[in-house]
Amino acid sequence: MVNDLAMESFSESFASAFELLITADTTLWHIVFLSLQVSLTAVFFAAIFGVPLGALLAIKSFWGRPVIIVVINALMGLPPVVVGLCVYLMLSKAGPLGILGLLYTPTAMIIAQALLIAPIIAALSRTILKTLHEEYKDQFASFRLNQFQVLKTLLWEARFMLLTALLAGFGRAIAEVGAVMIVGGNISQYTRVMTTSIALETSKGNLSLALALGVILILLALLVNGALSFVGAQRREDMHV
Repeated sequence: MVNDLAMESFSESFASAFELLITADTTLWHIVFLSLQVSLTAVFFAAIFGVPLGALLAIKSFWGRPVIIVVINALMGLPPVVVGLCVYLMLSKAGPLGILGLLYTPTAMIIAQALLIAPIIAALSRTILKTLHEEYKDQFASFRLNQFQVLKTLLWEARFMLLTALLAGFGRAIAEVGAVMIVGGNISQYTRVMTTSIALETSKGNLSLALALGVILILLALLVNGALSFVGAQRREDMHV
C-alpha cells in the first residue's frame, strides 16, 4: 500500500513536471534563464583571464612557470564551497570589497563561478596550445615569426579545441551549487538558479519543480557533450583537409 502511494506520488510529480515544461511556467523559466545568464557571463570572464594565461604558459618560458602550472592544475580540483567561502569573505560587510554591496547578488555568483572555472579553462588552454606549438614550432622558426604572430596563429588553429575548453567550463559552471548557494543566498526571483532550486524544492517536497529543473539540466549536459563531440569531429575534418 505504501509503495503504491509512493509510485502514485512520483507519477504525479513527473506529470506535474512535464506540465511545467510544456506550459512555459514563469517561475521555472526565470530560474533557467538566470542560470544561463550567470554561467555564460562567468565563462566569458573566465575565458578573458584563462585563455591568455594558458597561452602564455604554453609558448613562453620564464621564472616561476612550473610553479604556476602546478598551482593552476591544483586549482582545477578546488572544492566549490571553498571558493564560495573566499568570495563571501571578500564581499561581506567586514571584507575588503564589502563597500560594493555585491553579496547575495547575481554578480557575486558570477564572480564565484568565474573563479571556479578560470583554472579549468587556463589548464586546458595551455595543454591545447602547447601541443599545437610543439607540432608547428619548426614551421614557425622557418618563417621567423615573432611571439605575437605565433600566438595569433596558434589561437586561430586551435579555435575549435579552445571552444571545447570553454564548453567544459560552462558545463562545470551550470552544475555548480555550493559556491553560488553561499554567495547568492538562493533568493527567490533574484539569485535562485537551477541547482540551488533543485536542492531547496527537494527539501520542501516540491518534486515537480525539482524534476522539471533536473530534466533541463540533463538536457543541457547532453547539449554540451554533443557540442564537444561536434567540435572534435570538426577539428578532425580540418586536420584531414
